Amino acid sequence: MSVHVTAARRAAAALAVAAAAFTSTPASAAPQDPAASEARTQVTIAPIDLNGPAISEVKVTVTNAGPERLSRLNVTFNGPAGWAVQPAAVNVDGTYKPGATATAEFRIQVPEQRTGFVMRTFTATATYKGGDGQGAATGTRVERSGSALARLSDAYNKVAITDENDTKAGNFDGEGNSFSAQKLAAVGLTPGASVSALGAQLTWPAAAPGTKNSVSSTGQAVKVAGKGSKLVFLGSGVGFGAAGTATVIYADGSSTTGSIGFPNWSFQEDTAHGATLVKSSDGRNRPDGYGNAGIAYRVFAHSIALDPAKQVELVVLPANASIHLFDIALAP
Repeated sequence: MSVHVTAARRAAAALAVAAAAFTSTPASAAPQDPAASEARTQVTIAPIDLNGPAISEVKVTVTNAGPERLSRLNVTFNGPAGWAVQPAAVNVDGTYKPGATATAEFRIQVPEQRTGFVMRTFTATATYKGGDGQGAATGTRVERSGSALARLSDAYNKVAITDENDTKAGNFDGEGNSFSAQKLAAVGLTPGASVSALGAQLTWPAAAPGTKNSVSSTGQAVKVAGKGSKLVFLGSGVGFGAAGTATVIYADGSSTTGSIGFPNWSFQEDTAHGATLVKSSDGRNRPDGYGNAGIAYRVFAHSIALDPAKQVELVVLPANASIHLFDIALAP
């Protein structure tokens, strides 16, 4: 059967109060599985139209996956800061047996779209009695607009590697210094070479020395296809604060976030920010030629954990220009 609950309408200049509709499964539902006691209430947010300026409808579905009847259900919904939502909450009368679903409808004021790739996070929370016994459950949806780059090399914006015979184009650190192509080759980092790190097979930039061959990470979105237990980042840091948060978005619209960071390419402990040392090269190229022999200039790896059952679609890089990346790859 289905039950429809309509929220009281409130006066609002730009928004009309949305109605809330609820449905439940038939009374003849199958007996509970003994494992159901470990199930958790599910809160799911349907896709949201971000083609603003407009008022978009939002549907939030709550599923009682627990072993007991669920009652005193209250659903709230929130969008990005400053986005008006009505109603603020919906109270639901009645009880819902295991497997029953309730769908609450809200409206949200969507502003004009921004240019470039943008992620918006929406959160819905259900509070209740019974069900799984937890008392509350939350669901999150990340919506995105704009295009993602097809590959990391499309985001190359720094000349991190130069030839010792032509160093002037280099500027890995903002002071005109760069890695020596010759010294990198001496440790196996030649253009297009395979690099093993943290269980992943990565590729050293194939771009020629003296051309753009690394990414200064400023929140770019890059497509990454496949499944894996983690996403591995190959790079190095400028300064001592080269750390930030990366977001992986799956094909089903859900996401995973994780912190990554790299030590300074030379003067910092090689485990800073939780990184792993991959290779060390001798010296560096300066604007006036090769120098600093005897000092190690290093490349590191870091990773974030993934849901291995989900298909990865893209990654949003950390918004910290001190993080420099050479490649990213999925590890089994």
